[in-house]
Amino acid sequence: MKILALSDEVSPEIYSDSLDRVFGDVELVLSCGDLPFDYLEYVVSILNVPLLYVHGNHDQGVLTSSGEILVQPRGCVDVGGRIVQVKGLLIGGLDGCLRYRPGAAYQYSEWEMRLKIFKMAPRLWRNRLTKGRALDILLTHAPPYGIHDAQDQAHRGFRSFLWFMERYRPKYLIHGHTHPRMTDPRPRRYGDTEVIHVYGYKVLDIPTETEGRGRRIAQGVGLPVGLR
Repeated sequence: MKILALSDEVSPEIYSDSLDRVFGDVELVLSCGDLPFDYLEYVVSILNVPLLYVHGNHDQGVLTSSGEILVQPRGCVDVGGRIVQVKGLLIGGLDGCLRYRPGAAYQYSEWEMRLKIFKMAPRLWRNRLTKGRALDILLTHAPPYGIHDAQDQAHRGFRSFLWFMERYRPKYLIHGHTHPRMTDPRPRRYGDTEVIHVYGYKVLDIPTETEGRGRRIAQGVGLPVGLR
């Protein structure tokens, strides 16, 4: 399955009249947060495929011309703290980042993030019993501790995500939050999980259960479209 992953930066290659022509074979869109709502709404309206997202630490409500406050992009599915099944893939999400400002939205302590994971546990164990696996993709905004993160408090990863990967063994953890200049953005493996960093966009070829184990990951930031 071809997946378009987005995070943190509006890409002119995506926000363009050629979106459908260039990315028309994408079957699913995943957003790791910190993107304008109208940007995500544009993507889902043009590609007409499911768009799943988690909130980033800079996300906030949008006041429309009619006086309505939007707290989520229209036509998209918030998977923060939830697990959904889309086109055969089990996808769960955890939003936000490590707390660095008291009282700020979508910022959590390690203990608060662990509580969010505990609330997902019944569904994860039910998936393992009924489907043979707890989760295929964990979608997050922040990275795991020590993988694609930075030393400052705002961009340090969650140790809770390491625990999650050890316990529930998702095939992929896809995240954003850190700029490539802060870290080595190449995919990393932690146990059974491939950790994928997204800034701007990446096109991912994710094998389904019947497609074998090969995969290709194409970097979409700063590369010509022909290198997708």
